[in-house]
Amino acid sequence: MQEKEVINTLQNHFNFSSKSISNLKIFINLLLKANKKHNFISKSTESDIWHRHILDSAQIIKFIDFSKGSLSDLGSGAGFPGMIIAIFNRNKDFHVKLYEKSPVKRAFLNQISKKLSIKANIYGNVYNEILDSDYVVARAFKKLEAIIQVSREIAKNSHKLIVLKGQNAQEDVEKAFKNVKYAYKLEESITNKDSKIIIVDFKK
Repeated sequence: MQEKEVINTLQNHFNFSSKSISNLKIFINLLLKANKKHNFISKSTESDIWHRHILDSAQIIKFIDFSKGSLSDLGSGAGFPGMIIAIFNRNKDFHVKLYEKSPVKRAFLNQISKKLSIKANIYGNVYNEILDSDYVVARAFKKLEAIIQVSREIAKNSHKLIVLKGQNAQEDVEKAFKNVKYAYKLEESITNKDSKIIIVDFKK
């Protein structure tokens, strides 16, 4: 999908406001500028950033209830998917927390948050924290087994874990859930036929 088609999808299927779309454009411009120095995303994906990164991140919005609570993004990197969710979020009572251990990436996330006047709390290494969110999300963070371990051991509340996985998603799921008993479901990704969205309900 090209930029215009992705924007139409974001507005018509995911209810992104005109303000959110404007903020996404600013975010992309700043990211591409920073990427010349820091290589936050692969150079080969820059031309397809709207589809490969923005839409891929935004598609999990339909699994989130923004009426109350909070969300934690593990290993947010350059802001995927957490900053995209924060840009979409219009409820001041719903809190988005981004966890990123890299000081350079945290500085970039703080720059975006201030530039766009977005309510996003940015923290360091997630392993130094106690998660208390209603949703935990991850994209390109760690192996699924490690993500499940974080949800199981660091999160103190019942929550929904949402993980974007690329190729070999089915194999990763079978391996990760071989020795653990949690209810989960797989959703098809709208950006890649070989990718999946894994949703796990953790009860405390």
